[in-house]
Amino acid sequence: MTDYAALGLKVGIEVHQELRTEHKLFCACPPKLFKEEPEYTFIRRLRPSQSELGEVDPAALFEFKQGKTMIYEANGETTCLVEMDEEPPGPLNDKALDICLTFTLMTGSKPIDEVHIMRKTVVDGSNTTGFQRTCIVSLGGSIEAGDKRYGLEQVCLEEDAARKMADEGLKSHYRIDRLGIPLIEVTTAPEIHSPEEAERVALTIGRTLRATGNVRRGLGTIRQDLNVSIKGGAVIEIKGVQELDLISKVIEYEAQRQKNLLEIASELKKRGVDPSGLTEEYIDFSEMFTSTKSPILQNALKKGQKILAVKLTGFGGLVGKELNPNRRLGTEMADRARFWGGVRGLFHTDELPAYGITREEVAKLSSKVNASESDAIVIIADEPEKCAKALSSVLERAKEAFNGVPSETRSADADGTTHFTRPRPGAARMYPETDVMAIPITKERMDRLQKDLPEMPEVKLKRIMREYKLNEKLARQIFESGSLDLFERTIKEAGVSPTLTAVTLTETLRSLKREGSNVDELSDEILIGVFHLVSEGSLAKESLPDVLRWLSKNPGAAPGDAIKALNLEQISEEELRRFIDNKVSENRELVVKLGEKSVGPLMGMVMGRFRGKVNPEEVQSNIKDAIRKVLISKIRQ
Repeated sequence: MTDYAALGLKVGIEVHQELRTEHKLFCACPPKLFKEEPEYTFIRRLRPSQSELGEVDPAALFEFKQGKTMIYEANGETTCLVEMDEEPPGPLNDKALDICLTFTLMTGSKPIDEVHIMRKTVVDGSNTTGFQRTCIVSLGGSIEAGDKRYGLEQVCLEEDAARKMADEGLKSHYRIDRLGIPLIEVTTAPEIHSPEEAERVALTIGRTLRATGNVRRGLGTIRQDLNVSIKGGAVIEIKGVQELDLISKVIEYEAQRQKNLLEIASELKKRGVDPSGLTEEYIDFSEMFTSTKSPILQNALKKGQKILAVKLTGFGGLVGKELNPNRRLGTEMADRARFWGGVRGLFHTDELPAYGITREEVAKLSSKVNASESDAIVIIADEPEKCAKALSSVLERAKEAFNGVPSETRSADADGTTHFTRPRPGAARMYPETDVMAIPITKERMDRLQKDLPEMPEVKLKRIMREYKLNEKLARQIFESGSLDLFERTIKEAGVSPTLTAVTLTETLRSLKREGSNVDELSDEILIGVFHLVSEGSLAKESLPDVLRWLSKNPGAAPGDAIKALNLEQISEEELRRFIDNKVSENRELVVKLGEKSVGPLMGMVMGRFRGKVNPEEVQSNIKDAIRKVLISKIRQ
């Protein structure tokens, strides 16, 4: 087991949660997404600007140098001229600010005297303006997770970003329906010292946010960013961890990565290697590989491309060193090569011979560049200009290895590993928004919110256990799922069993999601509509999974459409009784012999014929009545 205290692990979390309001943060557009084809598109090229001190943010400069064109997709219902950056923003959404202030009261955070909107430089395409509007709402505060209290640094209110739909070379497609949806950002102090702690803290923040009763649910409505470092390493910002149970794995792997990068730096020092030995001497090996059996290299040469290589003095055995599962120093070099050179990947001698490249070819490579066993060679096949840019970025990453862990922004992958996204932002990325007035936070406003403060998570948990007669496990499941408001609304509007509702909204939906159903797209109205059908007897509760699965595959369809499509129309009570009477009559000898124990076999016969079309409790009740009649008749004989 990893000793994280010895590693000096420090973690800070940024939780981003979409807020449930009637309109977006700076306009009257509804906060919803559209699935249809866009009604119109427009194109932008974004570039960074200098700060008042003449500085340019390194992250913004990195994005600009990629030379991408942004194609934005929109429709008239969910977007307006504000999202298109053709009109100044309107006043700040008052309800969104109230939700943030409510959270600050629940966590003891101190509201600032006056809210000022700021512009945060972002030129990755996620915002049409080239910046994101954000504002600090409060400072400090804390939350309790487990038996420990963790400090909060600040609570912010900001606009959510556009959705990336596709990348096509140097063109990126974004849909701006999500742009401008209100988003609360909760930032913790770096007081978390293990992966498990981080998960507990994120869970507690999420619970507290949900307790406000004003957050959105569904895929992409909550995201966690992690700031992770170990002793001697660097603060790495990891973006976009959407699954709560992935947080601990991401932190575990990042701690491993930094530890192994520090070991590589130490080994380079022991070997007496100096960064000055890494020179931009790219050698063309195209002719040497004319007869190669490597499909990748053959294909490149057929296209008229070149095969270039560079020697990494002293890096033998280190380029292939595992940093964490499926990630090596060579993988990080390949990330940089893809970003800066636009190439598909690279080979390095730590992994060769392989991929059709023979031992003899590796020996020729080494001989030509005068490489020893302590050296490594990186090979890239592509257009000459791309190869040169890619190899230059490889050299840059190799030079960074001498200092251990480069400070950078990374993105989380589904397996818990991460990949390079861009350099970390600098301090010169924030400047005032002049189009939105500052908002004073008055005592009267805070007093009003204090009077209507919602229940704290643990209080609400105990209430729903008591009020809805749920056991603690099921109550926690519905509470932590983010569907508690929907749960209570469903019971009130549809009048169904609390236990059935809780199980469906947690275990059933989770099971369907694991099998690949897109249940996150099911709206609250659709789910409540399905429960209405159960309540009125039009749908058997055991058919709920089938109906929800069908609806997730047929967006826009109504619950009634699923019943027709799946042939689940309920049979009449008279038809059910007649069928049961016939089955009992056909199996009279079994009924006389087994008595009440014949209920099971008869249930199987009836449900085999009408599964999904009848209520099992009603079937059982009718079977028992029919059995009772047979047994009474037998006694009278």
